Amino acid sequence: MIPTLNAPVDVEDVRRRVDALLAEHIAEQRPVLACLGVDSAVLADAVAEMLSGGKRLRAAFCYWSWRAHGGRPDSPLAGAVLRVGAALELFQAAALFHDDVMDDSDTRRGHRTAHRTFEALHQRSGWTGDSRRFGEAAAILLGDLALVASDAEFNRALAEFPAEVGPVARRIFDRMRTEVTVGQYLDMLAQVLPWGMDPVADEARAREVIRAKSARYSVEHPLGLGAALAGADADTLASSSAFGLPLGEAFQLRDDLLGVFGDPATTGKPAGDDLREGKRTVLVARAMAAGDEAQRALLRERLGIRDLADDDVATVAAAIAATGAPDEVETLIAELSSRAFTALAAATLDEPGAEMLARLGHAAIDRRA
Repeated sequence: MIPTLNAPVDVEDVRRRVDALLAEHIAEQRPVLACLGVDSAVLADAVAEMLSGGKRLRAAFCYWSWRAHGGRPDSPLAGAVLRVGAALELFQAAALFHDDVMDDSDTRRGHRTAHRTFEALHQRSGWTGDSRRFGEAAAILLGDLALVASDAEFNRALAEFPAEVGPVARRIFDRMRTEVTVGQYLDMLAQVLPWGMDPVADEARAREVIRAKSARYSVEHPLGLGAALAGADADTLASSSAFGLPLGEAFQLRDDLLGVFGDPATTGKPAGDDLREGKRTVLVARAMAAGDEAQRALLRERLGIRDLADDDVATVAAAIAATGAPDEVETLIAELSSRAFTALAAATLDEPGAEMLARLGHAAIDRRA
């Protein structure tokens, strides 16, 4: 049976309790926004929709890292750790609002993206001006709202911890946000630079983007935050990075495979969205390196065409598969995973936290959505 994230994320009610904190945040924000104008209620609705249906992976890695480093489920600090997890989920929501605008995506988790929703609202209402620009501006502001909320929830959680914990956790949290922002820029830059002439350099750039934009904030930094909240020292934080960074990279490589070969009914995204967006992934770099001239020409010609027909998407995906690139990426995922789990096994961690981190790790890299 293919592992899913549901089982490990639901242990000790992590998902339910984080969801409750997020719902609490939205409930608190509704009257605040309403006081600013009757038309602002739609903003709270949009943030609530973005927060619905998430895997809560980052929150779970944070919580179980805290448990693995000595945190107890009956501790009065357990709720504050989960609130840090909620702050991570709000930060992810902010990143997704902005990412969808930059990628010009139509759907997210099976729903229309925020900028498309507000574009449609503009059109339906017959307002003046450009509907597309209105939708994009609204989504950018929604991302900003989620970013403000993330910081507020993080500060609220830190207030419950001993004074010496705060600066360490704050440094990790701030570094994470800086890295994701820079990673977004590097990803955007990669989309416009010449490519396909030097697949080795293309892959190096793709992995740089993965580490900055996804791997660290998806796994490494949530693990570091959990350890920091438990009072871990610098050496212990380094050991959590030795597990978290390669696992985070493997997690994103799995996402890249799903972006081309995943089932839309499972992933919540149309098949081939990454191909239409022209994503410069390790998968594409490997295909360019291994493909023959006809396959490389096909990739250069059709990657990044926004209105690429479904049949053409299938043709491009088949060409990538024929190069053997998906198997090579699977091998890379296995290598990174082996490095990560070896580091986890070498760490001195409390149970059941260590076992739960392993379960979360396996579910993250073996998932199909």
